[in-house]
Amino acid sequence: MPTRTARTAWDGGLQDGSGQVELSSSGRGTFDVSFPRRAADEAGGVTSPEELIAAAHSACFAMQLSANVAEAGGTPHSLEVTADVSLGPDDQAGGFKLTGITLTVKGEVDGLDSAGFQRAAEAAKAGCPVSKALTGVDITLRASLVE
Repeated sequence: MPTRTARTAWDGGLQDGSGQVELSSSGRGTFDVSFPRRAADEAGGVTSPEELIAAAHSACFAMQLSANVAEAGGTPHSLEVTADVSLGPDDQAGGFKLTGITLTVKGEVDGLDSAGFQRAAEAAKAGCPVSKALTGVDITLRASLVE
């Protein structure tokens, strides 16, 4: 399996500095990052590690869920996955930590009822490689079929 690479160039201190994250392997983009924007309610056109983790987690989960649905005898037509990643203070170790991730999925699937889809989604939450990498973070799941 291949290794993928991203690179960040950072200038300055934490509060007054800024950087750019480059998706090196794909060459698909370079994105600005800044700690003040990371900690603000509004991103202001600047990404953050949490948003990049959310992107990775939602994509990984969708891929795993599509495989799980098929393994359970269903046919996945569409999956809409949102990952909400929260940052907050780390009261025990100091600094900050990821305080939680909520995965929300709405699926259009043939051949599975709601209970079967929920089982496939729970298995995907546990089985996708990004979920496995984030085992120190509380991950919750909301899964529903499109009626």
